Amino acid sequence: MAIPLELIKDLRERSGAGVMDCKRALEEANGDLDKALRLLAERGIAMAEKKAHRVTAQGLVDCYIHAGRIGAIVEVNCETDFVARTREFQALVHEIAMQVVASAPMVVSEEDLPAGAEGVAEKLVLLAQPYIRDESKTIRQLINETIGRTGENIQVKRFVRFELGE
Repeated sequence: MAIPLELIKDLRERSGAGVMDCKRALEEANGDLDKALRLLAERGIAMAEKKAHRVTAQGLVDCYIHAGRIGAIVEVNCETDFVARTREFQALVHEIAMQVVASAPMVVSEEDLPAGAEGVAEKLVLLAQPYIRDESKTIRQLINETIGRTGENIQVKRFVRFELGE
Protein backbone atom coordinates (compact mmCIF):
# COMPACT_ATOMS: atom_id res chain seq x y z
CA MET A 1 0.00 0.00 0.00
CA ALA A 2 1.38 3.40 -0.97
CA ILE A 3 1.23 5.77 1.98
CA PRO A 4 0.49 9.43 1.13
CA LEU A 5 3.21 11.87 2.18
CA GLU A 6 0.64 14.04 4.00
CA LEU A 7 -0.32 11.10 6.22
CA ILE A 8 3.33 10.45 7.06
CA LYS A 9 3.83 14.14 7.88
CA ASP A 10 0.72 14.15 10.08
CA LEU A 11 1.91 11.09 12.01
CA ARG A 12 5.38 12.59 12.38
CA GLU A 13 3.95 15.82 13.81
CA ARG A 14 1.74 13.93 16.26
CA SER A 15 4.34 11.42 17.39
CA GLY A 16 7.69 13.14 16.91
CA ALA A 17 9.04 9.89 15.45
CA GLY A 18 11.34 9.74 12.44
CA VAL A 19 9.97 9.79 8.90
CA MET A 20 10.91 6.18 8.13
CA ASP A 21 9.50 4.97 11.46
CA CYS A 22 6.23 6.75 10.66
CA LYS A 23 6.13 5.26 7.17
CA ARG A 24 6.75 1.73 8.47
CA ALA A 25 4.11 2.12 11.21
CA LEU A 26 1.55 3.36 8.67
CA GLU A 27 2.36 0.48 6.33
CA GLU A 28 1.87 -2.02 9.17
CA ALA A 29 -1.38 -0.29 10.16
CA ASN A 30 -2.62 -0.22 6.55
CA GLY A 31 -2.89 3.57 6.64
CA ASP A 32 -4.79 3.75 9.96
CA LEU A 33 -3.36 6.77 11.78
CA ASP A 34 -4.58 5.79 15.26
CA LYS A 35 -3.25 2.26 14.95
CA ALA A 36 0.08 3.63 13.69
CA LEU A 37 0.28 5.93 16.74
CA ARG A 38 -0.27 2.93 19.03
CA LEU A 39 2.43 0.98 17.17
CA LEU A 40 4.89 3.83 17.59
CA ALA A 41 4.03 4.09 21.29
CA GLU A 42 4.66 0.35 21.74
CA ARG A 43 7.97 0.67 19.92
CA GLY A 44 8.90 3.56 22.20
CA ILE A 45 8.40 1.30 25.19
CA ALA A 46 10.40 -1.47 23.53
CA MET A 47 13.16 1.01 22.70
CA ALA A 48 13.17 2.26 26.30
CA GLU A 49 13.63 -1.29 27.58
CA LYS A 50 16.53 -1.91 25.17
CA LYS A 51 18.25 1.32 26.18
CA ALA A 52 17.68 1.03 29.95
CA HIS A 53 21.20 -0.31 30.58
CA ARG A 54 22.95 2.60 28.83
CA VAL A 55 24.83 5.17 30.91
CA THR A 56 23.13 8.53 31.37
CA ALA A 57 25.93 10.93 32.26
CA GLN A 58 24.52 14.11 30.68
CA GLY A 59 21.26 15.92 31.26
CA LEU A 60 19.68 18.95 32.87
CA VAL A 61 18.71 20.38 36.20
CA ASP A 62 15.53 22.44 36.04
CA CYS A 63 13.24 24.08 38.52
CA TYR A 64 9.63 25.13 38.64
CA ILE A 65 8.16 27.53 41.17
CA HIS A 66 4.39 27.89 41.50
CA ALA A 67 3.03 31.17 42.87
CA GLY A 68 6.19 31.72 44.90
CA ARG A 69 4.99 29.20 47.47
CA ILE A 70 5.81 25.73 46.10
CA GLY A 71 8.84 24.75 44.05
CA ALA A 72 10.83 21.79 42.80
CA ILE A 73 14.29 21.13 41.44
CA VAL A 74 14.76 18.03 39.29
CA GLU A 75 17.74 16.33 37.69
CA VAL A 76 16.99 14.31 34.56
CA ASN A 77 19.81 12.51 32.77
CA CYS A 78 20.31 11.40 29.17
CA GLU A 79 23.22 9.91 27.24
CA THR A 80 24.59 12.93 25.35
CA ASP A 81 24.73 16.68 25.73
CA PHE A 82 23.32 16.91 22.19
CA VAL A 83 19.97 15.52 23.38
CA ALA A 84 20.17 17.49 26.62
CA ARG A 85 20.20 20.70 24.55
CA THR A 86 17.12 19.83 22.49
CA ARG A 87 13.84 21.61 23.14
CA GLU A 88 12.06 18.28 23.49
CA PHE A 89 14.31 17.12 26.34
CA GLN A 90 14.21 20.52 28.03
CA ALA A 91 10.40 20.50 27.83
CA LEU A 92 10.31 17.00 29.34
CA VAL A 93 12.50 18.06 32.27
CA HIS A 94 10.31 21.12 32.90
CA GLU A 95 7.14 19.00 32.77
CA ILE A 96 8.65 16.63 35.32
CA ALA A 97 9.45 19.59 37.60
CA MET A 98 5.83 20.76 37.31
CA GLN A 99 4.65 17.22 38.06
CA VAL A 100 6.71 17.15 41.27
CA VAL A 101 5.22 20.48 42.38
CA ALA A 102 1.65 19.42 41.57
CA SER A 103 1.70 15.83 42.83
CA ALA A 104 4.25 15.82 45.67
CA PRO A 105 5.75 12.35 45.09
CA MET A 106 7.96 10.83 47.77
CA VAL A 107 10.49 9.00 45.55
CA VAL A 108 11.47 8.60 41.89
CA SER A 109 10.87 4.85 41.48
CA GLU A 110 9.31 1.98 43.39
CA GLU A 111 12.77 0.63 44.23
CA ASP A 112 13.40 3.84 46.20
CA LEU A 113 10.38 3.44 48.49
CA PRO A 114 11.43 3.02 52.11
CA ALA A 115 10.28 -0.10 53.92
CA GLY A 116 6.90 0.45 55.50
CA ALA A 117 5.91 3.39 53.32
CA GLU A 118 2.16 3.80 53.49
CA GLY A 119 0.08 4.68 50.49
CA VAL A 120 -0.41 3.65 46.89
CA ALA A 121 2.42 3.79 44.37
CA GLU A 122 0.47 6.17 42.13
CA LYS A 123 0.70 8.79 44.88
CA LEU A 124 4.19 8.09 46.27
CA VAL A 125 6.24 7.18 43.17
CA LEU A 126 6.92 9.85 40.54
CA LEU A 127 7.26 7.40 37.64
CA ALA A 128 3.95 5.71 38.51
CA GLN A 129 1.94 8.94 38.82
CA PRO A 130 -0.58 9.94 36.18
CA TYR A 131 0.82 12.80 34.09
CA ILE A 132 -0.88 16.06 35.13
CA ARG A 133 -1.58 17.15 31.53
CA ASP A 134 -2.86 13.77 30.32
CA GLU A 135 -3.99 11.38 33.05
CA SER A 136 -4.29 8.53 30.55
CA LYS A 137 -0.50 8.09 30.75
CA THR A 138 2.04 7.91 33.54
CA ILE A 139 5.28 9.84 33.88
CA ARG A 140 7.13 6.62 32.96
CA GLN A 141 5.13 6.47 29.69
CA LEU A 142 5.88 10.15 29.02
CA ILE A 143 9.60 9.45 29.44
CA ASN A 144 9.38 6.31 27.27
CA GLU A 145 7.77 8.34 24.49
CA THR A 146 10.66 10.80 24.63
CA ILE A 147 13.15 7.91 24.62
CA GLY A 148 11.46 6.65 21.47
CA ARG A 149 11.77 10.03 19.78
CA THR A 150 15.32 10.88 20.90
CA GLY A 151 16.79 7.39 20.69
CA GLU A 152 18.55 7.80 24.04
CA ASN A 153 18.07 6.44 27.52
CA ILE A 154 16.51 9.00 29.87
CA GLN A 155 16.32 8.68 33.64
CA VAL A 156 15.03 10.89 36.42
CA LYS A 157 17.96 10.96 38.80
CA ARG A 158 16.52 12.92 41.74
CA PHE A 159 14.23 15.73 42.80
CA VAL A 160 13.58 18.00 45.76
CA ARG A 161 10.26 19.69 46.50
CA PHE A 162 9.90 22.80 48.64
CA GLU A 163 6.74 24.26 50.12
CA LEU A 164 6.46 27.30 52.38
CA GLY A 165 5.87 26.31 55.96
CA GLU A 166 7.05 22.71 55.59
